[in-house]
Amino acid sequence: MAHGMTASALRQRLRAGGPWQRMLPGVFLTVTGTPTAQQRNVAALLYAGSGSLITGTAAVRLRGLPAPTGSMIDVLVPAARQRRSTGFVRIHPTARMPEDVFTMGPVRLAPLNRAVADAARGLTSLADVRALVATVVQQGKCQPDQLAAELRAGPVQGSALFRVAVGDICDGIRSSPEADLKDLIRRAKITEPVFNPSLYAGDEFIGRPDAWWKEAGVAAEADSRAYHLSPQDHERTLERDARMAAHGITVLHFTPRQIRTQPAAVVTAIRSALAAADTRPRLNIRTVTMPSGADRRPAGTR
Repeated sequence: MAHGMTASALRQRLRAGGPWQRMLPGVFLTVTGTPTAQQRNVAALLYAGSGSLITGTAAVRLRGLPAPTGSMIDVLVPAARQRRSTGFVRIHPTARMPEDVFTMGPVRLAPLNRAVADAARGLTSLADVRALVATVVQQGKCQPDQLAAELRAGPVQGSALFRVAVGDICDGIRSSPEADLKDLIRRAKITEPVFNPSLYAGDEFIGRPDAWWKEAGVAAEADSRAYHLSPQDHERTLERDARMAAHGITVLHFTPRQIRTQPAAVVTAIRSALAAADTRPRLNIRTVTMPSGADRRPAGTR
């Protein structure tokens, strides 16, 4: 309109079978056909106004990370701006507009730690939230302390699942199966292990088990290719298990399916291994844990 197009000319282009289409209030696509994902992202920002940022699962996926799929695009706008959610755009007025902006061509994204937090607050499955948080940390895209800071700074409402997932990460949990194993151990009232420590015999590095009972010399692994292993890592895992066995460590392996569907069998196996440790001398294994903000598991190692 500012460049001279009249209302009647606009209506002519938007008529049934015309060359344009309306995407959102005041936002038009000047071609026919189904809008692309990029066109939807740009339209969402045009509707939300200057300085707006895509956040939530849409922003996480745009950064190349897995996140639950959905048709809605979540957009942050300054608290004073008058915009309502409509169509495929969900508006989030906020007094905490991020200062750091990640751009991909014409698309503006919230920082990843904010996008993950906003996504987590919109999810209803703890498994989904855990998987999201574990993935961004395991891939080195966010540090646990960054997510913890975002949790503290953000709204309390809707943050319960995110709080659990961040607590898992700060405890050393690095995958959803590990979190399920931790929950099972707590429900069974088994002595809680250390999660993802580095084990040494003197100065010799042995490995980083998912769970480690130091007093008993027992390690447990929540084996899942989706979270830990690529085909290239399989040989390293076998070598690590051999090193642990050589130093007298009892290694227990559980699949995510076993943890979910056979909890009694998993609990029995852990209790039996811990009980058996009472009959043998304590192992001379040095256990090193890392600060919550550190990368406990470098890429390609276990």
